[in-house]
Amino acid sequence: MPLTITHIHILPYRLPLHEPLAWGKASVLNDAHHVLVRVTLSDGAEGWAEAPPRPTIYGETVESICAIVAQELAPRLLGEALDDEALPKLAARMAQIANNQTARGAVDIALHDALAVSRGISLAEHLGAVQPHLRVSYILGIGEEEAVLAEAARVVGQGVRVLKVKVGREWDADVARLLRLRESLGPDVDLYADANECFTPENGQRRLESLAEMGLLYCEEPLPVELVRERASLRATDALPVIADDSTFSLRDLRRELALDTFHILNIKTPRTGYTESSAMLTLALAAGKGVMIGSQASTGLGTVRAALFAAKAGIDHPSELSFFLKLQTDLLDRPLVLHDGYLHLSEIADARIDSDKLRDAAV
Repeated sequence: MPLTITHIHILPYRLPLHEPLAWGKASVLNDAHHVLVRVTLSDGAEGWAEAPPRPTIYGETVESICAIVAQELAPRLLGEALDDEALPKLAARMAQIANNQTARGAVDIALHDALAVSRGISLAEHLGAVQPHLRVSYILGIGEEEAVLAEAARVVGQGVRVLKVKVGREWDADVARLLRLRESLGPDVDLYADANECFTPENGQRRLESLAEMGLLYCEEPLPVELVRERASLRATDALPVIADDSTFSLRDLRRELALDTFHILNIKTPRTGYTESSAMLTLALAAGKGVMIGSQASTGLGTVRAALFAAKAGIDHPSELSFFLKLQTDLLDRPLVLHDGYLHLSEIADARIDSDKLRDAAV
């Protein structure tokens, strides 16, 4: 009998943070109120993934993720056969539902996980993970300078060696904060910026040059996404390597951005494109000579592990956003995630699973 998809479950949960994460012009994350997706196959194998709702980015909420999975995605998949050839077909079937990025991404990742479990192999082996150690970055949000500096000192003490610093609301304050971070953390900690589209064509090059003078590695999405020509012109200055994120929500977006050459490095976020579309994006970006990093979309432990396993694929050579778990007061995994001088070790995290007691306590 062919292996088929028999059940797709949704489990909302909430975890408290040590401090809020603020970014862009108005976005703030006060806690991790996310959704687990569990796929069960006809042989009993289960696959798990995490869907992080981001209303100000994708328009998704916990309620919308639960509804779209139950009412639209699950009916398209239940009873269908699952194998390697079926995965892209099932992803295309889910793509019939517009938007709903993290809902579709979580189901896709859970399908891959379930298929690996059914075959008796690790998810790392299923994905072709080859890098044993993963260089990690930490997202440092906008906030009061002393609080941001204290948070940076805390996570560096926990093993972080690369900080992605949110900027763009108040440039003078951003510069002051970056200079103090550089002074207090020293040369062993690398910094880069994420402007979340807050710069303008008039000040973009000047600000990138300032960031370069301060020794920052790169800047993510300096200009508004709709200013495509202006973004291509800014990239052409090579003032500082530009990371694509908001402009590349999908493989379709990536094709456009590559055609116009708007970036240097692609940030693939597996929560919004799953493994199937993310793999296609990785192949396309590497063929175009672009660098690649992996973003976890402020995921909790399970989402971090799922993103890390993908980040271990060949060709991904920039720091990936795999340390949001340091913002959590508690987590759902059966083991702690530990950084070793800026790196996650694949051997320590590959088999991490959900702890049922912790999930019961966090369930909403």
